[in-house]
Amino acid sequence: MTLDPSTDPDLRALRILSARLGRDPDRVQAAGGNTSLKRGGTMWIKASGTWLARAEDEEILVPVRLDPLLRAMRDGDPTAETARDFVVAEHNPRGLRPSIETTVHAVLPFTVVLHVHCVSTIALAIRSDAEARLAERLDRLTGVHWAFVPYCKPGLTLSQAIAARLRPGTNVVVLGNHGLVVAADGVAAAGELLDRICAALALPRRPSPVARPDALAELVRGTPYRLPQEPVAHDAAADPASLALATAGAFYPDHVIFLGAALATARTSAELAALGEGPRAPAIVGVPGHGVVLHQGVLRGADEMARCLADVAGRVPAGTSVRAFTQPQIDELTQWDAEQYRQSLSRREG
Repeated sequence: MTLDPSTDPDLRALRILSARLGRDPDRVQAAGGNTSLKRGGTMWIKASGTWLARAEDEEILVPVRLDPLLRAMRDGDPTAETARDFVVAEHNPRGLRPSIETTVHAVLPFTVVLHVHCVSTIALAIRSDAEARLAERLDRLTGVHWAFVPYCKPGLTLSQAIAARLRPGTNVVVLGNHGLVVAADGVAAAGELLDRICAALALPRRPSPVARPDALAELVRGTPYRLPQEPVAHDAAADPASLALATAGAFYPDHVIFLGAALATARTSAELAALGEGPRAPAIVGVPGHGVVLHQGVLRGADEMARCLADVAGRVPAGTSVRAFTQPQIDELTQWDAEQYRQSLSRREG
């Protein structure tokens, strides 16, 4: 039986929790993250490209027939990748696509699944010794059965990797170079579990030198760049340790989608102007010792992701060994139809 999306109290509770998570930049940025609820053979999941922060004001949930989707996954049916063939059309008036990570939610045998891009989790999950550092914090928690899954492409590939590591009762999955998934048999229980895990993984943010936005404002004059809406984003280039990390590569999927690869740098207006020319202009540029600037043509959500970069980099100790994405990994994200669709939604809003 499909839930009535307008009256069901569990869906209402999920929307409230989703909006709370979406408004917390330490857990979700821009259109990132997704939530779901399973009932009576149907899974309601956040639609691709929608914002959790708007869950109470907009219809962002899409119903998917769960059992046929799971069969398709087991049978290696390629339609499982997008899950579009399994949508309950009569309850999807906006014609939204299910989240790219619908199969990740489907494979976890719990009623409610929450996937977030918690900045402290990412700061741990990009480390070369991520699993050991996570064990120090999670092994001591009662009622927590966790698994670590090294990075692989989001979507069906990721759900298969998760399934291979699931054990009876696994209710927390940390995704290498990606984020955090928690699951429980109830909205409140899932929210409480997420709060516990985020508290256990919380990392202090390194104090940063004061950025110089006035100098940056003069620097961007006459160039295709502008200052970010989130002033804290400047820490990614004002802090030397954060700048060293940010210029070393890209480390998680949404950075690649919204901001590109490693942070480019410039020191003069002329350098900025030259960088901003042409179709391959970097979305974000760091001005060492000053802050960051964003290209005027960036996707909606790039400001939030610029802040995320500073929040993650500021939680990684200087000199830590980390795993950056390879060029093939970057290419498979940027050339992926599911991500190109999500980008098209961001352009429409921009």
